[in-house]
This record gives sequence, structure tokens and C-alpha cells, in this order.
Amino acid sequence: MYKLIIRPILFWFDPEDVHYFTFSLIRFLNKIPFVSNIVKKLYQVEDTSLEKELFGLTFKNPIGLAAGFDKDAKLFNELSNLGFGFIEIGTLTPKAQPGNPKKRLFRLKEDSAIINRMGFNNGGVEDAVKRLKTNKHVLIGGNIGKNKLTPNEDAGDDYKICFKALFDYVDYFVVNVSSPNTPNLRDLQDKEPLTNLLKELQIENAGHKQRKPILLKIAPDLTNEQLLDIIDIVAETKIDGIIATNTTILRDGLTSESKTEMGGLSGKPLTNRSTEVIRFLAEKSNKAFPIIGVGGIHTVEDALEKLEAGADLIQLYTGFIYEGPKLIKDINKALIKK
Repeated sequence: MYKLIIRPILFWFDPEDVHYFTFSLIRFLNKIPFVSNIVKKLYQVEDTSLEKELFGLTFKNPIGLAAGFDKDAKLFNELSNLGFGFIEIGTLTPKAQPGNPKKRLFRLKEDSAIINRMGFNNGGVEDAVKRLKTNKHVLIGGNIGKNKLTPNEDAGDDYKICFKALFDYVDYFVVNVSSPNTPNLRDLQDKEPLTNLLKELQIENAGHKQRKPILLKIAPDLTNEQLLDIIDIVAETKIDGIIATNTTILRDGLTSESKTEMGGLSGKPLTNRSTEVIRFLAEKSNKAFPIIGVGGIHTVEDALEKLEAGADLIQLYTGFIYEGPKLIKDINKALIKK
């Protein structure tokens, strides 16, 4: 029903407007008695074989919602009803910021892709914390970044502010230095500044009675040499894992009219490259750390390929928008059969 009726209607309208409309609709529908139970019965797949133990956490299934969809932690309880095993909120910054000027979100329907240049638009970390206090047992990842006007030499302060504010309300952290939509942010992926940043967060982490897992989200555009640096950085800083990958700035093989728009590209064009990065990291590190695979998962086969390449968990974003919540159910059912 989603692909035949709902998606064609939604795709007639501006993608950012549709996003906010959909959020309002989901929130409204879940206030109606019994609707959330009906949604759970339609899409949730419960089976102990789907459970995954990773960095001290128990994921009820290995399929998560990637950061960027529920930036401000406004809908994580309702979205979890669709069958996700975990929800990643953010990217959050210390101060609220509007992000880049509109129009900043583009569908590439012919390529089953999206280009976004949102620019970490969010209401600020403290605003999100207010809603996270209403969490009804959803496993939450907190994706954190820096404000646009914060120079890179002071970036560590921004990440630590977010880390401290979210610590009691998320289950794991994701350090986002790989978005192409904040000026100079990707410079923080260089070995020295990235090592220093992660060490600062680990010092902050060690100050708590029970530390929280810290993961690093990387770009798909890194060279093999840079990926080897990432492996070294994980070993040196002792962070808990990698999320591979964020959006790409490359535009190879696109046919859609909007292909020249600036921003990060996600969706099917990213499928192969994100899997290549996962496989490279898993093989070259001898599977020394967990990997969450994300990028171009539109089918059950895409999901299985990511897991076979070395991903321990996977996340959906653009595939969820194009294929609908049935994709989550189909992947979980396929994993049970395996």
C-alpha cells in the first residue's frame, strides 16, 4: 500500500514539507487509542534469534533508524513501533541552529536517492533532552556534532557539551565529523584532530561510573589510506565502533535532474561504496571492532550484503523513505529464516 498509494502522493510535494507533515500525522495517529498496537502488529517482528549483543547493549533486532530522520528526538517512541531495533537521534549541536537556507532537500526519484544540505538544523541538545525523558524503553543512539559558527579548534568543546547533556538519556554516542554540509567539518576526520577529539570524549566518558559506547561515523569518500588511519585511530582511542557510512559528495552515474545540487547524496547510488568500506574495515582490522552499516539499503538483499561484508548492525534512512516500513519487517523475517 505504501509504494502503490502513499508514496506517490507524498512525492508530489516538497520533501522537507512532507517530512514535517508526516511527523505530525504519525504523532496524531498514535494518540488515537489502539493505533500504536495495530502498527506494532503490522510491522514488528519478535524473535529471540534477532537479538544482538553489542558493546554491552542488547538490540532486539539489528535494524536501526539512521540519524537525520528524527533529529530532535520528537518521534522516537512512535517510530520504534514500526519495527526498528534502535533509533539514532540527531545530529544535535549545543545551540539551536536553523541549518542551511531552503530549498535544501531533493529527491532523485530516477536514482532512488536523496540529496540533502540541511546543515545540522536542530533545536539544540537541551531541547532534545526534554523529550528523551519520555523514552518508553527505546534503545537510543545520540549523534552529536558542532555548531556551524564554532571553529574547528574549539570543536571538542561542542562535542563535550552534547556528550554531557545526553549522557543519562542515550544508550550510545555517535561522533559525526563526516557530514558534508557544515563548512570544514570533514577536516576533523584527519588523523591528528580526530584522535584528539575522541581522546577528549573518552576522558569525559571515564569520569562516569559506567561509560557509554562511543562510535565514529565516517564518510564513504575516504581513501584506503584514510580508512587504515581510521583503524589505527579506533585502536589508539579505544572507541567502541564505526558507523559506515555517511552521505557522499560524489555524483557518479546519476540521471536525475537534481543531480547537480550541492549536499550529501544518499540512497541506492551509495549501496556498493558503503559495502566496500564495511568490507575493507572488517578485513583490514581483522574484525577488531563492531561496525554499523548504513548506505543504500533498499532491499533485503542489500541488508544481507552489508551484514555479510562485516556489519554487526544496519541502519535505514533513504531506503525507509522509498520502500516504507515493510522493508524493516521483510529484513527481520529474512534474518529469522537464515
